[in-house]
This record gives sequence, C-alpha cells and structure tokens, in this order.
Amino acid sequence: MKKIILGLVAASIAATPAMAAAAPQQYRGYDAPRQQVVHRDDQRGYGYRNDRGHQNRSWQRGQRFDSRYARNYRQIDYRQYRGLRAPPRGYRYVQSGNDAVLVAITSGIIGAVFANMIR
Repeated sequence: MKKIILGLVAASIAATPAMAAAAPQQYRGYDAPRQQVVHRDDQRGYGYRNDRGHQNRSWQRGQRFDSRYARNYRQIDYRQYRGLRAPPRGYRYVQSGNDAVLVAITSGIIGAVFANMIR
C-alpha cells in the first residue's frame, strides 16, 4: 500500500510542471496584466542638459533620488535656510542645484521638493 501511495505522489510531483506549462492562462478584462514601460532617465524629459554637459533635473515627489543626477549635491542643515522645517525622523535635506529636496535616508524616495530655496 505504501508503494502505491509513494508512486502516486511521485507521479503527481513529476506531472505538475508539465500540466502547468501545457495550459496557458487567459486574461480577460480587469484581470489583464499591466505592461510596464521602462524608460531611461535621460529619455523621460525630467531634465535637460546645459552647455557643460551636466543634467539639470526637475525633481518630483515620489521619485527615487539619485545623487548622480543632482547638481551641487550635498546634505544641508535646515536651520541655515528660512522656510525649512526640521525633517521628520528618517529623512534629510539635500541640495540639488538651487532646490532643497527632502529625501528618505533608507529608500531614497523624495518626500518634498522646495524649488529655488537655496541661492
């Protein structure tokens, strides 16, 4: 009896991938998978290049902050600039050009952008 049960279990384990590959899934209506369009940062139009070849970037809330695309990147002290409040726990202010950007420390997601805050 054990041999029969073990044989059936082994046959079902071996047949599972074959059965899953044989039947393609049909998506209809709201079940259709969304296709992601992958863009490169330089093709999105978020920034432009100046005559020195540096990219000036207009940051938006929710984007991932990448210091490679930031002009004059450095961490700034909010007390030196009028209009900046103390950052919440887990965030810091960084400078990108004339903008002050509130960035999450661990994930790098932008929480807020203060345009033309730094002169």
